Amino acid sequence: MRFAVGFKSQEQNGHVVVDGEDALIAALKVKMERPDASITYVRRANRRGDARHPARSMGERRLTAVRRG
Repeated sequence: MRFAVGFKSQEQNGHVVVDGEDALIAALKVKMERPDASITYVRRANRRGDARHPARSMGERRLTAVRRG
């Protein structure tokens, strides 16, 4: 089963899609990858909604910097 896990890490929000037996296991997988993150939600993956707002993969890091000012 696939779950979408939302998190907040260093003032940035994000979400990833994770395979897991249940929601708790999916949340723990994200927490292992990003120990500083706060888990904000876990839900079953939604094919239509997730296609409109694709998630990053677990190992992918954001390469672009956000400019402020």
